Amino acid sequence: MAAVKVLAYVFVFIALFGVVASDPDLLQDLCVANKAAGIKVNGFPCKDEANVTEADFFFSGLAKPGVINNSVGSVVTLANVDKIPGLNTLGVSLARIDYEAGGLNPPHTHPRATEIIFVLDGELDAGFITTGNKLISKSLKKGDIFVFPKGLVHFQKNNGDKPASVIAGFNSQLPGTQSIAVTLFTSTPPVPDNVLTKAFQIGTKEVDKIKNKLAPKKS
Repeated sequence: MAAVKVLAYVFVFIALFGVVASDPDLLQDLCVANKAAGIKVNGFPCKDEANVTEADFFFSGLAKPGVINNSVGSVVTLANVDKIPGLNTLGVSLARIDYEAGGLNPPHTHPRATEIIFVLDGELDAGFITTGNKLISKSLKKGDIFVFPKGLVHFQKNNGDKPASVIAGFNSQLPGTQSIAVTLFTSTPPVPDNVLTKAFQIGTKEVDKIKNKLAPKKS
């Protein structure tokens, strides 16, 4: 019964995003991404249809929880055109987000897509901030749905003592993600310190401390 409900919600995702697609409309039945073409276009060139197979439209990576190995306590598993070439030009993708107890999906944006989440397990606090600087948030439980409008800063936080997970739908084959803190403090080349100190009203030492904490861990 639970599986039927999840499947029903996935169909709702697809129906909704078919009406308000963010990506350009397709001009043929399919255009499986040919990433080896070496041609720069808005999306990806089409693979020769004679070479298209069912594997271009299949992905099993959302079936199990992702492995969490970071300081924020969450992990995102993407199911976009990079994982499913058949999504090219279709204007839709999914992701799975898993949170340990106390885990956070830090404030971020998706510049090319609206996001809708369905809570698979656990409880979360989710919210987004409007351009008028108003926080709109809600405590969510298993089976709940919440929407994050395109381009707005948003987050999810597991304030419970058990793991949680969601399925997220996007009206883009490649929504893009900009994590606010990581974008500002770990970009290449770096944002000038005098910009960060002025914007956040902190000193250079604090900037360096944040950069060191957010810097990618060397393997």
